Formats: sequence, C-alpha cells, structure tokens
Amino acid sequence: MTDILTTDINDLAETIRAVGQATSRMKLYTEATDSELFQSMLAGEEEALAALYRRRQGGIYRFALQMCGSKALAEDVTQEVFMVLIRDGQTFDPNRGSLNAFLVGVARNLLLRRLQRERFYAPIDDDSDGDLNTPESFATTDGPLDELSRIETINSVRMAVLALPERYREVVVLCDLQEMSYVEAAEVLSCAVGTVRSRLHRARALLIEKLRPARQEGVTAATARSARCFA
Repeated sequence: MTDILTTDINDLAETIRAVGQATSRMKLYTEATDSELFQSMLAGEEEALAALYRRRQGGIYRFALQMCGSKALAEDVTQEVFMVLIRDGQTFDPNRGSLNAFLVGVARNLLLRRLQRERFYAPIDDDSDGDLNTPESFATTDGPLDELSRIETINSVRMAVLALPERYREVVVLCDLQEMSYVEAAEVLSCAVGTVRSRLHRARALLIEKLRPARQEGVTAATARSARCFA
C-alpha cells in the first residue's frame, strides 16, 4: 500500500513538473521577439513556429484581404507565406529589415502573382465590416440611419481601395490600414522611403476623388430618408 501511494505521489510530482515546464516554455515563446522565435524555428522547435504563426498570421491575412477583397485567396496566401518561411527561411536577412516586413513582402509577391494569373478582384463579403478602417471624417455613431450611412461608407472605402492601381493600393493598405511606418513599408516594397511617401500622397488624392461622389450621394440619400421620416 505504501509503495502504491509513493508511486502515485511520484507520478503526480512528475506531472506537475511537466506542466510547469510547458507553462514556462509558453511564457518564453510569448515574450520572445520575432527574431528569437525565428531562430528557434530554424533549430527545429515546432512550438516556436506555432507562436510565430499565432502572432503574425492575422496581420498577413488582413493585408492580403485588403489588397484583393477575397477571403479565400487571403487565406491561401497566408498559409503559403508560412510554407515559404519553413522551406526558405534561410533567405531572411535581419540586416535588411524586420521579420514582419519580410513576411508581408512574401505575401505581397505571392498575392500579386496570383492576381496577375487569375486577373480578377473579388468583392469583400458583407460580413467583414471590421476589415478596413474607416476615416474618422466619415465615422458616425448615432441612430439606425447613421449606422446605415456608416456601412455604406465602409463599402465605398473598400471598393475605392480595391480600385486603386496596385502600386498605390499597397501603400494605402500598408501605411493607412496596417499602420506601418514608412520605413517598414519601404522594406516590404523594396523601395526608397521617399517613394512610399510620394505614392501614398498620390494614393490619398485618388481616394478622395473616388470617395467624393459616394459621399455626396450618401448625404443626399440621408437627407431624403430624413425627409421621408418627417413627412
């Protein structure tokens, strides 16, 4: 009886130690930098790859979705990015930029090849209202009519961004929607910071021109709806 009790206590102690070690590893991976996780991944640690995926897949997916408007394509590209990282991770050079910029750059190249091959842009599904940021000047919060106007504005912004030429669309997505710095966007695009600035300036001007008719129509429609309510 004593031997059985001793064995049970030893098994319990071993289980507690194993749980403690697993918890410590999870905390280590959570607090590790991208570079540290990347080096651990190259050393064969699958948990490091999983931690890196959890940390970066969301941003890569949003970038792809905002560039193409297709959830299915964005999901495919996101998976392909990490396949490339596993297969060709040695090509990443930390002296040329951050790992995040490298991953988004891989996503960009994969996405552009797919878009050039398939020659289409799919509309973003109606249930993805939060996927694009809306300029504050268009934001509304009061009442059902304001909510309808907000949804219409979000759709207008989506379509306007997707209608931009690729070189302008990608700087809007990176700098305005993904909130990257000019330096990091330049790393993704492999161009000078000045090029990012000039393209973004031109892209914003194009967006203003594209959104102006939609905004005027929205104001007219909102006025008409209000008039009907009080008629």
